[in-house]
Amino acid sequence: MDGHLPPPSKRTWLPIAVVLATALASAALSRRGDLSPLALRPPPPAEAAPASEPAAPQAEASAETPAVVAPAPADPLRGRWELMTSRLEREARRFPGRIAVYTKDLKRGWEWGFHADDLFPSASLIKVPVMIGVFDKIKGGEMSLSQQLMLKRRLRAGGSGSLKWCRDGVKLTVRQLLDHLIHESDNTAMRILIDEVGIGYLQRQFQRMGLVYTEIYPEGLSLSSSRVRYENFTTAREMSMLLDKIYRREMVDKFSSELMLDILKQRRTPSRLAKALPAGWEIAHKTGLLRRACHDAAIVFSPEGDYILTVLTGQNSDYTSAKDYISKIGQITYMDYKGRVDLYAKASRDPHGQSR
Repeated sequence: MDGHLPPPSKRTWLPIAVVLATALASAALSRRGDLSPLALRPPPPAEAAPASEPAAPQAEASAETPAVVAPAPADPLRGRWELMTSRLEREARRFPGRIAVYTKDLKRGWEWGFHADDLFPSASLIKVPVMIGVFDKIKGGEMSLSQQLMLKRRLRAGGSGSLKWCRDGVKLTVRQLLDHLIHESDNTAMRILIDEVGIGYLQRQFQRMGLVYTEIYPEGLSLSSSRVRYENFTTAREMSMLLDKIYRREMVDKFSSELMLDILKQRRTPSRLAKALPAGWEIAHKTGLLRRACHDAAIVFSPEGDYILTVLTGQNSDYTSAKDYISKIGQITYMDYKGRVDLYAKASRDPHGQSR
């Protein structure tokens, strides 16, 4: 041995380096005020707070919540209407022959029918769509109300109306013929008008009016009391539909509808539905009587609301009883619409009897 220490090995220097590094780090931390070597570690990431859904704005919350709508108050007349129709049905079932009834409240749209789609011989009710067909010709410029038409022998017809007593060759305006057609249910006036517009034209127009079961054939216009091969049939619903369109000024055009309504109002002899009409009320209607059929189709104008009432009867043993029964049906509706004044008065008071 030469007396010198051997050089330190790598294993000797490693612990010394660790000690020196630790001492230096401690000194540095002491100068910064950090007393623990743990401060050298980065702080653990803070746990994120659980995400909560943002509260919806108050305005949006209220918009998404369905609004509570209070139910509309019941119409105080609905119960009365149902009571009236039940009385109509009971009365109709008592009729000894065939009967069809249709009624519609023109303000509220309520409607009710009893055999309203059954077929009946139209009798003189056919004159209503004939009148409509004439007005359609006038609108098209092919006729005019002031146009004069001549009464010819071949066009003369018996039955109702006064024109059958006029001499051949007499001339009448289309407006005069329409008045005779409805006011007197004049059969001669009908033949003159049909001769001018054409039966084929009317058959096509009936379809354009929305008529499905109501038809017109020359043989059906016969005044024979026995059955005919080609009858002109109609239904209570279809006749009411024509009146409904006239009332709403939707038939042909507004001018034509208003004039037709005026003509229908000017019936001369109160009969059937017009017989027991209350004072101050108006009625626009057309009656029919032929081959054991007896009818009335009407628009009734009452102070408490307008409505349609059509009553068709068939297989009658006598016409007088049928007319009286139609009048009786009408009176049931008159009682209901007259009673609405008292019902409105009751509905307009609070529970303590004070007027609202």
